[in-house]
Amino acid sequence: MRKYSFCVLFLLLCFGNTFSQELKKIDDPVFKVGEKLSYKMKYGIFTAAEANIRVEASDKKFDGQPAFHLIAEGKTAGSFDVFYKVRNKYESYVDENTLQPYFYTENRREGKWKHSDNVTFDQKDSKVTANKGVYQFKGKTFDFVSAYYFARTIDVSKMKIGEKFELQYFLEDGFHSMGITYAGTEVVSCSMGKFNCLKFNPTIIPGRIFRKDSKLYLWITNDGNRIPVKAHVEVILGSVTMDLQGATGLKYPLNPIKN
Repeated sequence: MRKYSFCVLFLLLCFGNTFSQELKKIDDPVFKVGEKLSYKMKYGIFTAAEANIRVEASDKKFDGQPAFHLIAEGKTAGSFDVFYKVRNKYESYVDENTLQPYFYTENRREGKWKHSDNVTFDQKDSKVTANKGVYQFKGKTFDFVSAYYFARTIDVSKMKIGEKFELQYFLEDGFHSMGITYAGTEVVSCSMGKFNCLKFNPTIIPGRIFRKDSKLYLWITNDGNRIPVKAHVEVILGSVTMDLQGATGLKYPLNPIKN
């Protein structure tokens, strides 16, 4: 798989909470059509990338069922955009009740490299049809975007500190899984204020971006919305921080802690 840029790293940070032990979803999604979340990523003191994730109503139906249209976009910013321009867009169409994906598409431009893919999920026959072929899977499988939204609907009230979870998703040319450890609760500040959060420690793979001992931490609001407000990861040189810049169209009020 091609080395990830800062924008794809943003997605990894943002989707770090996409894991649950039994993958049991609560009955009612914690998001609604119209929700939009905006983030900035900083490398040290410099803004490296910007991204937004949003939910739209879909004009398409799959198997006669209505679907949510989920969209994630990321791009480099500032001086990073001059030296290595990134423009990535990921879209997923999911069942409004089960949140299982029907169709996923991605269009990525990173420097001179370009990549696109169209992925159809056959949940009944447990297979994925992508540009590079057909792949069979077992259990629940998602794409990058649908995994994030599904995870937000999971009941985490019974999680214990130190408990580890996994989720399977399809990306580019195969299935991948990632582990994450629940690290408790913490009060965290971001550009939109101070919030009571759930803290997670996703597993990362050492390579050109991450050191062998790099740590990744993610904080999501401990409320009905369960949105990521901050993430921090150590890289080969320095660290990268993700910060929530804007949140509109939320299903529940976002209530920062008042000093």
